[in-house]
Amino acid sequence: MRKLLLLLVVPFLLAEEAVDLNIVNRIKTEAFENSKVMEHAFYLSDVHGPRLSGSPEYDAAAEWTVKRMREMGLSNARLEKWGPYGRSWANRRFYGAMKSPVYQPLVGVPRPLSLGTKGLVSGEAVLAPLRTEADFGKFKGKLKGKIVLLEEPRPVPPQTEPVMRRLSDAELTSIAQATDPAPRPVSILPGRPGEREARARFNNKLNQFLLDEGVLVTLVVPYRGNGGGTVFSTPAGSRNLKDPLPPAAVTVTPEHYNRVARLLARNIPVTLEFDIDNRVYSDSPDTFNLLADLPGGEKKDEVVLVGGHFDSWTFGTGAADNAAGCAVAIEAIRILKALNLKMARTVRVGLWAAEEQGLLGSLAYVKDHLGDRETMELKPGHAKLSGYFNLDNGSGKIRGVYLQGNDMMRPVFEAWLGPFRDLGAGTVTIRNTTSTDHIAFDAVGIPAFQFIQDPVEYGRMHHSNMDTYDRLQESDLMQASAVLASVVYHAATRPDMLPRKPLPKAQPKKTE
Repeated sequence: MRKLLLLLVVPFLLAEEAVDLNIVNRIKTEAFENSKVMEHAFYLSDVHGPRLSGSPEYDAAAEWTVKRMREMGLSNARLEKWGPYGRSWANRRFYGAMKSPVYQPLVGVPRPLSLGTKGLVSGEAVLAPLRTEADFGKFKGKLKGKIVLLEEPRPVPPQTEPVMRRLSDAELTSIAQATDPAPRPVSILPGRPGEREARARFNNKLNQFLLDEGVLVTLVVPYRGNGGGTVFSTPAGSRNLKDPLPPAAVTVTPEHYNRVARLLARNIPVTLEFDIDNRVYSDSPDTFNLLADLPGGEKKDEVVLVGGHFDSWTFGTGAADNAAGCAVAIEAIRILKALNLKMARTVRVGLWAAEEQGLLGSLAYVKDHLGDRETMELKPGHAKLSGYFNLDNGSGKIRGVYLQGNDMMRPVFEAWLGPFRDLGAGTVTIRNTTSTDHIAFDAVGIPAFQFIQDPVEYGRMHHSNMDTYDRLQESDLMQASAVLASVVYHAATRPDMLPRKPLPKAQPKKTE
């Protein structure tokens, strides 16, 4: 009986995932004592942010990053074009104020892909909620030369929850549990089929109506009502060259928007003024992803990929979303290079454009190098990519990982994260998470993973004017760099490539 037990136990022991604790120790030392992660983040946000895809700022940030990776000794650091992309946009000046009944500067942000004012303009404020095409008739002929509030005011709820938040043990335990197995619609992007298209069609009709009516400026209230000077915004126009661009458009903090609306409700005239210089770029339809390699040894044709999205919106400087994830990816590969660690597989950094427009950069890379998710026709690179590790949930420390339904990776990640449990990283969940670039790889059957991160202030910063360097957590980014470097090292040195789920079915494009 004893021999039988040994025969049963030995294969299990042999199957355990190997973790080189000496290498882990060296990685931690480099990450914590010689960190450059905040320097990377500074240049990506303070110096070169924001980074709207196709804009001069994106181009400058990309050129700096490629130069940085070359200086680190990475190979084949490059900009890889894809497209067509369409319009891009940049704001060069913004001023907004209430002139009467009293003067007040307005806190707001210009909405991307809107026109400028061609100098200082002043006009009467008008509340004209335009939710459907039926509303156009109510205001036709009444908005010329006006500054139009397009939405009803929204109350600002009191702040009852802490602004800064860590995941509790109870929350991590809950995340670790599998979700209800009932089938759900599978989509690369959020929203029901047809919803995005319907919104786009309405926005085009609204923008053309505003142009035809001669509106000076439009104002909207942030889509989240947090207040406190935080402005969450969305684009006003479309990157499609055929779509009309709206007149100058601004999202105004709810406290200031609501004040104007209250005055108008009491029939007190309000005069606003704006000076907005927006630049629209339509002559460069392509944009590009950023790539660089740390060549491997005996299996250098096999690749471990790490990255996140490089682009941002324009409301802040794109620090948490997603200079933080890019800085950690760059720092992880810097650590591996600085320690001169020998790895069998090539490690590649991939920083993606146009994630904010629908994962477009990572989808383009997957289609060009790996396979077409619509037909599941695979390319040679598909068999050579071991896996992809993504970081895109702000500057919070790594607390674990989403397995994306890949049960075979559970013992692998549990072993890899073991040395980092005392730093808070230990939760492994079978759950999926969506809306970021690992989804493009998972959709064609590549093992692809996004990490669980502490939210810290992400909810207050995400897509807002508060997304700046000041909100980044240095110690968290150092921890994330160490975890990511160790995960990538062990993926690049393990005897086998990462285990894969069965290939997914083709996902033909849905049409209405």
